[in-house]
Amino acid sequence: MPADGHAHVRIARPSRDLAAAERFWTEGLGLSVLFRHEATADAPPEEAHSLLMLGWPNASWHLELVVSAHEFTEPVPTVEDLLVVYVAGEVPPELVERLEAHGGKRVPAHNPYWDTWGVTVEDPDGYRLVLSTRDWSNSAAPGNTPAPRPPA
Repeated sequence: MPADGHAHVRIARPSRDLAAAERFWTEGLGLSVLFRHEATADAPPEEAHSLLMLGWPNASWHLELVVSAHEFTEPVPTVEDLLVVYVAGEVPPELVERLEAHGGKRVPAHNPYWDTWGVTVEDPDGYRLVLSTRDWSNSAAPGNTPAPRPPA
């Protein structure tokens, strides 16, 4: 693990329908397609997954959605599986409308905190995206103390 804590994060999830997911995340939220791989039915096991990687260029994370050509893995999201995007201000109503127009469904949050501080939208696979009106910084987190540095 890098001593400065800067490591890229990949959030990987199964999907029922990559085309529907792509519409939601790109046309709805505005993410970019960073990488795409289409598997074929005769692909060897190590290449048998269709992949869609989405994110904002230069962000230190991306979302990877996967469909296997050989066996279906059903997405099994729970009400606590949240991808939270801190927008640090009002959530534009037109953004929520765009997400809904591209396959999303606005839902009440399981934890009322997120209804107070944002908007929750289910993606086409049932995973929840929270657009939070709050801001966040790990360095300003309550109780945060810097990790000890390894010896030089």
